[in-house]
Amino acid sequence: MTATIQSLLNVPVLFDCVAELRLAKIPNSEFLSLSPREQREFLTDAINRISPPVATSPTVCHLDTGVQSGHPLLELAIDPQHCLYVHPHDAALDLDGHGTEMAGLALYGCLSELLNHSQDVQLRHCIESVKIFSKYKSNRPELHGEIMSQAVSRIEIANTQFQRAFCLTVTAADGRDEGYPSSWSAAIDQICAGAETEDTPKRLFLVSAGNIELTDRHEYPDRNQTEGVKDPAQSWNAIAVGAATWKATISEQLVQHWKVIASLGSLSPSSRTSIVWDDKSWPVKPDIVMEGGNNAIDPSTSRADFVDDLSLLTTKVSPQGAQLTTTADTSAATALAAKLAAQIWAEYPHLWPESVRALLIHSARWTDAMLSEFPRAADRQNRLRCYGYGTPDIQRTLSSISNAATLIVQESLQPFHKDTDKKIKTKDLHLHSLPWPKQVLQDLGEAPVRMRVTLSYFVEPSPGRRGWDKKYRYQSHGLRFDVKRPLETVREFQKRISRAAQEEDENITSGSDARNWELGPNLQKKGSIHSDTWIGTAAELAECGILAVFPVTGWWKERNHLNGWKKQARYSLIVSIETDDVTTDLYTPIEQQIRVAVESVIEV
Repeated sequence: MTATIQSLLNVPVLFDCVAELRLAKIPNSEFLSLSPREQREFLTDAINRISPPVATSPTVCHLDTGVQSGHPLLELAIDPQHCLYVHPHDAALDLDGHGTEMAGLALYGCLSELLNHSQDVQLRHCIESVKIFSKYKSNRPELHGEIMSQAVSRIEIANTQFQRAFCLTVTAADGRDEGYPSSWSAAIDQICAGAETEDTPKRLFLVSAGNIELTDRHEYPDRNQTEGVKDPAQSWNAIAVGAATWKATISEQLVQHWKVIASLGSLSPSSRTSIVWDDKSWPVKPDIVMEGGNNAIDPSTSRADFVDDLSLLTTKVSPQGAQLTTTADTSAATALAAKLAAQIWAEYPHLWPESVRALLIHSARWTDAMLSEFPRAADRQNRLRCYGYGTPDIQRTLSSISNAATLIVQESLQPFHKDTDKKIKTKDLHLHSLPWPKQVLQDLGEAPVRMRVTLSYFVEPSPGRRGWDKKYRYQSHGLRFDVKRPLETVREFQKRISRAAQEEDENITSGSDARNWELGPNLQKKGSIHSDTWIGTAAELAECGILAVFPVTGWWKERNHLNGWKKQARYSLIVSIETDDVTTDLYTPIEQQIRVAVESVIEV
């Protein structure tokens, strides 16, 4: 509200009811209306409260237009020697501004949060940059895959830190949005999988899903559902990030009468989806959505436009002038997601890239707006291809609480082997005994519980584009998970899994069992990350204490001469259990068995 102190004092018994008064947050438009000197005063106050990260902290590496490393808010966390470039005769300077804007978001999030409070800030991750793009230079799409490889190689030589989230906020300018692999997306898959040599590390990539043209955003949301995610965000191994928004208030008087386009918690007007992709067997994209700002309709033109208060405040390329600007769209959302990835690594430095990827998706949830847009069971696939698995919750990602616990397993198996008759067959099946507090669950009886399972692994892309079916499948291998049913024996469970793996290898659809699963097996099996929620009673879950991870086919199996059948495959398994009863302690009994062991390895 807007009021003077005196007018508030005149309200009878108001201060008998009000516990605290706080100044309203300064909106983006007011920060941008300040003179450069006044902006620097805010920045100086913030800098005095910021403790820089240590040199060995996790990093976010921006593959963009470069980063202005001398910006007062960025120089705290970036080494100029880690600002590189790929193109010959280029420089690491950011002439476009886009990379610097993304760096501010990846380091701090929206700067209005930093500048509107007075608490101390401890930075726990750094930023890096490899310049791969500039609107002032020619950019050849056919070279993007090679440029990715060079960019990754150069930063890894300059800085041997392997807890690194690559943030790619550049997408193809042409119309390649059908979802099939390209040389660019395949190169990213190859880089993530570390497929160059046996000793090459795995990497984590976050890629923006691509934007609707501003001139088309007044057609929201219909246009968003008919514009496909842009190349290279169809990559199997990368996290594709779309944009949602929680910004719907305009404070700037000149545009207060403009109509905000998207409602709270729904898709940003900029964000593309994969609803129109022809082949529904391809991975779910985007994987998650983050804040990407909103747009408003200018009543004088009936067209969409940017509004500062509906965008994200960030750092600006301006050596002597203003230090702040606003940005938005799926690029901004991707930078925020990369920040989350670095925060996860700062908290849990031992995690694999596959695990950080899994945690981002495992912690994601759909908002009420997302659920109401696609309310029916028949709409689940479109909800996934519009919003992915929802928006991540950092607190849910980083910690367990008494009535909810999360377990992380990092393992590897050999998917295939050559048997005595020289045929390539599936090999390892992992059975994980889940350390749920069985007695606690039985005592809860019919109380509802939820078990979320996420399985993440990286595939090696097919060496050639030959149709991606049967012998020429795109993925090197697939992994699946399943949970023992309450009345099944372990042997019956193994037989059911073997049958399911064989049917998938032979492209047989047999009406897979979907009992208790929110998405069901058909939606679980897409891509190289699989996440679903089991919903049932505590008593049922008490009898479901075994989870299997098992292989299905890929070109490692079907192209014998390439010897992929000899390889091991890493995977990360995230399992969480949650009940609505906050008085129930699930965590303490689990804590005694916090490391989930592989109970057995069985050849099938």
